[in-house]
Amino acid sequence: MKILVINGPNLNMLGRRDTAIYGTDTLQDAERRIGERAEALGIDVEFFQSNHEGAIVDCIQTEAQDADGIVINAGALTHYGISLRDALADSRLPFIEVHLSNIHAREEFRHHSVFAALAVGQIAGLGWRGYLFALEFLVEQIKESRGS
Repeated sequence: MKILVINGPNLNMLGRRDTAIYGTDTLQDAERRIGERAEALGIDVEFFQSNHEGAIVDCIQTEAQDADGIVINAGALTHYGISLRDALADSRLPFIEVHLSNIHAREEFRHHSVFAALAVGQIAGLGWRGYLFALEFLVEQIKESRGS
């Protein structure tokens, strides 16, 4: 089983960007923890991060055919990334939306996600641990849907 773990704009700045909200861990720290959990689950993960919506769309269009699901933190694209929403829908893969901070406790414009209605679920406000919870849940859901 292969899960894509996709991160959008500014997530490459974790550890330096507004640490009061996002903490001091870097994206590489999160990816290491996700990789360790994936290994324990016996699955493969592929990481991708870009500050450009089109690059993320390209990644989904290219990699979805060999993947079983997606964990995505689209950053600010969550609120207006319609082409990203369409790529997620077209992939026909189950996905979980992750946010490090609680987007519902922040500025009004952050409260709405353009792809939440398509997602299996949304995890917000649990920091880097949200990725682990998303990965575990998604793997279990995929196994259950396959009857394994």
